[in-house]
Amino acid sequence: MSLRDFPARDYGPAVAGADYGEVFLEETTWASVRLEDGRVRDAGAGSDRGLGLRLLTRRGERVDTLMASGPDLTPAAAARLRAELPVPAGLAPTFRSPQWRPAGPLIDPSQASLERKVEVLRRLDAEARAQFPGLRQATISYGDRVKRTRVVHNEGADLAQETVSTLVRVSVVAERDGRLQTAVETVGAQRGFELAESDECRAAARRAAARAREKLDAPKARAGRMPVVLAASAGGTFIHEAIGHSLEADAVQEGSSPAYRGARGRVVAPEFVTVIDDPTLPFQRGSFHFDDEGVPAAPTTLVGAGVLSDFLHDRVSALREGCPANGHGRRESFDERPLPRMSNLYVAPGPDDPVAIVRGLKRGLLVTRMGGGQVNTATGEFVFEVDEGYFVEDGRVRHPVRDANLLGVGPEVLRSIAALGWDIGWGIGTCGKEGQNVAVSDGQPTMLLPDIVVGGRHDD
Repeated sequence: MSLRDFPARDYGPAVAGADYGEVFLEETTWASVRLEDGRVRDAGAGSDRGLGLRLLTRRGERVDTLMASGPDLTPAAAARLRAELPVPAGLAPTFRSPQWRPAGPLIDPSQASLERKVEVLRRLDAEARAQFPGLRQATISYGDRVKRTRVVHNEGADLAQETVSTLVRVSVVAERDGRLQTAVETVGAQRGFELAESDECRAAARRAAARAREKLDAPKARAGRMPVVLAASAGGTFIHEAIGHSLEADAVQEGSSPAYRGARGRVVAPEFVTVIDDPTLPFQRGSFHFDDEGVPAAPTTLVGAGVLSDFLHDRVSALREGCPANGHGRRESFDERPLPRMSNLYVAPGPDDPVAIVRGLKRGLLVTRMGGGQVNTATGEFVFEVDEGYFVEDGRVRHPVRDANLLGVGPEVLRSIAALGWDIGWGIGTCGKEGQNVAVSDGQPTMLLPDIVVGGRHDD
């Protein structure tokens, strides 16, 4: 049985009787392999399917949500779930013709054998070790996922799509004289198995080994306040964590993002700063044609020319505010409720020469690769690891540093941005929120932060 087997009208009675009602159908298949020091440590594959029924009723400023789910994709299953929810029957909607948006990978991951996937990982292991034979450990991971979803809702839509994604992660540990240093490179996109066999993944394996080797000889970063340049190659982790979560509408409405509550139309950044979340970008890890509530994907400008212009909405937050949903309701699976989430968040390129931004740095830190990070949306305070950074003096890169962190308050740092390059770089990740994980991409140009706290060593 497939999620395409039944016409939308058969699900109609199940979604009637509320301000908004939907049936969400999902079929997902996945496979993964992990290679550690040339040996297969884990390999698996699986599939999941199910149906989620959700009804929303607005009561003043409150939106009541009723939800039920199960593994059966049939209209009869949806009707049984609907009968268990205490909502009047109402009228069945009239549905438009279905709209399908299939993906088209060059190589369907399901057609690549386990042996072929393992061979790819072994080649990446060899690439890393050729770059630095002194690696103590190399762990190469591969994963692919094909996800088909269909949304039938009481506004008359029948929408479906398929996404195919592939991910390769290279994690290495270098050792010299008892000192250990690590480095991680991740390559992922909405592409097929051709991504795993690409030059991009081989280059990532070499970069990881080279960075770990370089950090063995690097001194610890000096601690203190200083100017920091985030290179485009650092990706958009900073903007995702320090600002993006704070602009999700539920955080603003529930008071956990007080800095931006009631701030629409206010200046929150310099005039040359524009922040956009765009799920329509081709091949990006966070892209989709429709969100998980059947709202067509479209770019959302959150900050335009320094002015806060919008938030990321799902249908619940939009009903609360009395505004249209803007296509950012995302769920991890059919048995989870949608939440306002980022997709592909980025700072638009600015007017400045990226090389000149670094040359203008009298004494500070150049960050070329970000590590992990966390943020408290209630206060805006963040801390990020620097996976690759360099000490800059008189506009020249002097030497690499290790064990650096960046600390600050997101809204304050956003206002302080002093320059933006005309370049842009991207990073990928898996974003967690309320126990749900979704795929995202983040981007930014070269960025000058004139005064930020760097955590590191303290000189005596």
